Amino acid sequence: MVVTHPVLAAFHRALSTHTGPGMAPVPLADFAGMLGLDGLGLLLSPSGGPAQLVQSYGERTLALEDLQQVQGQGPSLDAAKHGALLLVPDIRVLTGDRWPGLLAAVEALDVRAVFAFPVRVGIIGLGALTGHRSRPGEMSIAQLTDAFHLADTLAQLTIATAAHADRPGTTLLDEPGLHFAEVHQATGMLAAQLDTGCDHALVRLRGHAFSHGRPLLEVARDVLTRRLRLDLDGDAGDAGDAGDAGDAPR
Repeated sequence: MVVTHPVLAAFHRALSTHTGPGMAPVPLADFAGMLGLDGLGLLLSPSGGPAQLVQSYGERTLALEDLQQVQGQGPSLDAAKHGALLLVPDIRVLTGDRWPGLLAAVEALDVRAVFAFPVRVGIIGLGALTGHRSRPGEMSIAQLTDAFHLADTLAQLTIATAAHADRPGTTLLDEPGLHFAEVHQATGMLAAQLDTGCDHALVRLRGHAFSHGRPLLEVARDVLTRRLRLDLDGDAGDAGDAGDAGDAPR
């Protein structure tokens, strides 16, 4: 007989009675406690695009996901894009060949263990569930079992919500709730300014954030508010007195 963890059982009961539009809230704080983790992040990409952080718990979670967005690499992105299960009980034992430049930055956040579970149905990738701890150590068999169960539940929930996305008031990814929605807005704005593609514009944002040691979200907000302008040569300047000049490509 399979015994379901009380937190998972409560979540299933909540799902069965959820009547509001969009995806039911996920109690990540409760799930983090269940899995013995300091934080959890849920990333979804049901349309096949880049995975987006839609819900998070833990004081380091947003910084951890932002760091991966800046560098364009990491366990969350690999789990979401490639469906890879990534269990890293101690980042210090990894070589620099995997995610070069990322591990030292992750450790600087006081994160020592990272666990990324793909959220998928069969071969259909939908996102990732990534947890972390400030201390090294493996997850127990029971915790791994619960994590797999949770990832599967979230995948089924995502599919079910997407199936009704055409109904009025029903959305899978609520734009205002996306943690990195402003990054995509800034990418589009920068692409128009530089008369280039969005992929190149995102690389420019990431490059500036990485070279200046700043969170990607902060850089995006500076671009959106015209406090920062990036030119075609990779230089950046304070838009300060530029007025509306930021609307025209340089």
